[in-house]
Amino acid sequence: MILDFIQGAALLLALCWLQTINRRLWTDHCVMAPLLSGLLFGTTCVVGMLTPIVLQQGLIFDARTAVLSMAGLFGGPLVAAVAALMAGGYRFWLGGSGVWVGLANVLMPVLLGLAYRYWHQRGKVQTGPWQLLAFGLLVHVLTVLLLTLLPAAQASLSLRQVAVPMLLVLPLATLILGLLLRDIEYRLHTERALAQSEARMGAITRAIPDLLLVLDEDGRYVDVVAPEPKLLLLPRSQLLGKHLHEVMSQGEAERFYAFIQRTLASDTPQILQYAIHTQVGSTVFEGRAQRLEGLLEGKRAVVMLARDISERESVEMERRIAAIAFESQQGMVITDASSKILRINQAFSAITGYSAADVIGQDTRILSSGRQTPEFYQAMWRSISETSAWEGEIWNRRKNGEIFPEWLSISAVRDGHGRVSNYVASLTDISEHKAAEDQIKHLAFFDALTGLPNRRLLLDRLQQAQAASARKGKFAALMFLDLDNFKNVNDLHGHQTGDQLLCLVAERLSHAIRSCDTVARLGGDEFVVLLEDLEPHSEDAAGQVEAIGQKILQALEAPYLIGELELRSTASIGVLLFNDELSGSHELMKRADLSMYEAKAAGKNALRFFDPAMQESVSARLQLEEDIRRGLAAGEFVMYLQPQMDENYSLIGAEALVRWQHPQRGLLSPAAFVEVAERAGLIELLDLQMLRQACEQLAEWARQPATEELRLAVNLSARLLYQPHFVDQVLELLAATGADPHRLKLELTESLLFDDLAGAVLRMTALKAHGIRFSIDDFGTGYSSMAYLQQLPLDQLKIDQSFVRALPDDPNSLAIIRAICSLANSLNLDVIAEGVETEVQRALVLANGCRHFQGYLFGRPMPLSEFARLHP
Repeated sequence: MILDFIQGAALLLALCWLQTINRRLWTDHCVMAPLLSGLLFGTTCVVGMLTPIVLQQGLIFDARTAVLSMAGLFGGPLVAAVAALMAGGYRFWLGGSGVWVGLANVLMPVLLGLAYRYWHQRGKVQTGPWQLLAFGLLVHVLTVLLLTLLPAAQASLSLRQVAVPMLLVLPLATLILGLLLRDIEYRLHTERALAQSEARMGAITRAIPDLLLVLDEDGRYVDVVAPEPKLLLLPRSQLLGKHLHEVMSQGEAERFYAFIQRTLASDTPQILQYAIHTQVGSTVFEGRAQRLEGLLEGKRAVVMLARDISERESVEMERRIAAIAFESQQGMVITDASSKILRINQAFSAITGYSAADVIGQDTRILSSGRQTPEFYQAMWRSISETSAWEGEIWNRRKNGEIFPEWLSISAVRDGHGRVSNYVASLTDISEHKAAEDQIKHLAFFDALTGLPNRRLLLDRLQQAQAASARKGKFAALMFLDLDNFKNVNDLHGHQTGDQLLCLVAERLSHAIRSCDTVARLGGDEFVVLLEDLEPHSEDAAGQVEAIGQKILQALEAPYLIGELELRSTASIGVLLFNDELSGSHELMKRADLSMYEAKAAGKNALRFFDPAMQESVSARLQLEEDIRRGLAAGEFVMYLQPQMDENYSLIGAEALVRWQHPQRGLLSPAAFVEVAERAGLIELLDLQMLRQACEQLAEWARQPATEELRLAVNLSARLLYQPHFVDQVLELLAATGADPHRLKLELTESLLFDDLAGAVLRMTALKAHGIRFSIDDFGTGYSSMAYLQQLPLDQLKIDQSFVRALPDDPNSLAIIRAICSLANSLNLDVIAEGVETEVQRALVLANGCRHFQGYLFGRPMPLSEFARLHP
């Protein structure tokens, strides 16, 4: 039997090797690679089932568990799903008495493999040999345990003949397959990293603005990379393979050859300045060369970066001329090599206020303003050291302490040995130039009357807002605002009063918006507000805009005091939401303008969205929020009860369900208002009202012998559970109503527990100590993690109605229900099934271990008066 397992496992491992070819062929294809991987794993499982170990008819064994667990671990959900569907489908087609256990042996290793992958990706577990072997042993121990689900005779036969060979062979097969797949992934990752590294180095090389030359020890051009081909002596194709003496003069070629030999003999880069006649004329280059390690085409070689410094040379020449013309309109200063001032001219004194006696012998730091960072000066001196020159804008300090901007040029003077002997600096006071520049910029981008951004700056910010919204996936809004009847102000009180009113409007608008938003004036009485970084959902974003718009309308509606004159003015606002770059800025402005005219047509002092449907949706939602607040205050939310029965059709309790007795719309189900209540932050109040009504009802039942044993289940929202004073609120309700906490059951959904599992455990444990019971609602549709079932103080699991309603036609739902009941039994938890509508469903659920029921078969949600008739 062991040899049979070894042969079967070896065959499947050999087939799994095909994954190497698949991953290499489709490594960059995001869809085909996982699909083909899943097909290969599935085909491997099918091949294994074509040549299985057969104990008797319907009992077949093979190594599919090893393959499927590794498909989940290394392939992921899509690969595992495809493989599992193929393997499960073929096993189902084979049939036999062991078909369900066979299908379980398809699902179980896939789920374990995906769980292993999940924890590995988060760094919790590794995929080393010992870990893979332990995982393989776990998978096949569970496989052996699943054999106990077979009929007794077949289970005994299988365990006796198969268990030991399987546990000896298949964990090792899992280890070998895991190491094979891990090696495939590692090699592909390494190859991809090498390819990316080569591509990156190639991109860096092509992005270098300098000429890149590779020359061998004989002076032959091995490679040439030029950002500007015109900077070459000849076209690149003609240079490659030629020697220096073939393209240069004899003297220049010998100089270059000597430079190459010097570079080859040195461990540090060598520098050479040279002038050659290129395709654009005479050009001066500075070359920096470094020898290459190893041989290139059998010879030593150097790589050289050559930078065109023709312009710099020209500038340096001008600096020398400027030094001669020392006494000029520019401030001039000469220092020694340590930056001690040796000489200044009259223009320097006129600009800085320092006389020669003040600064001679002083360090140039006497002029420092403190505005520049140490990094700025480090970069400046690095440039002077490398290029012997620097120029740029800098802030210095006059003798009277005033800080002013100047344009500073510094040149290094070198002696015959190339050492710096002096620095010559020229400076120009650019205060007036900067002030004029700022004034021009302000006139170009800001409104002269209000100081707000003008149309040009607004359009620029609008383009940036479009790009940011598209990148972040959030909405932005354009609000086009026009003052109502502003012409009357100008006609009755004059344009000066109108201008003062516009300035006050601009001030109020600036105070009404957020710091990240923009208010602009287009001209006349037209303003635009640009709102950025709104919510990602259109309705939520529209709600934000609505709130800001109402705030603006209220601010502008207040009286304006101009001298002794009191004026009133309202505004009409058009709104356009956007979150992409598909439309141009001018088109967005046009749409917002159109919606503003809609606001005018609606009677002025109003806000209208460009999208009528959105306007209607926002208005309806805001009205519903207000109705919910009113309904909560008026006590319109009532508790309906749906009965819960045991296996003998005896009433054991009910689930409390909220309904809204709306004065105009009648009785409303939760679907009509819960989502809006959550968004408006009202769900906690609603939950507390339902909890209070439930406690009051429990207290009422406790007074009657017929109902004193009934339990009442109440659903909780995540927001209420995680409130800081939740436990105190529940205990206060119990104390105030006199309800028995042992009869109260709080239902929680799986997903909300994962927001803060530790916090949930803490709150539940505190309430559990007082006798309150807890149930997990909709169990099986969320995370269904064994980990949280161990940590939470639970009393009951509630099977989701989607599984029950699928009965009796869906065997998968029945299998899930059976598993939930088995799990609950092992954890000493009660189980209740919701959504039971037929006797057939009840019988199937009962047969699988569930003894409590809820659904239309026993009663729909009903008011208290109707529920009272269910018990004596």
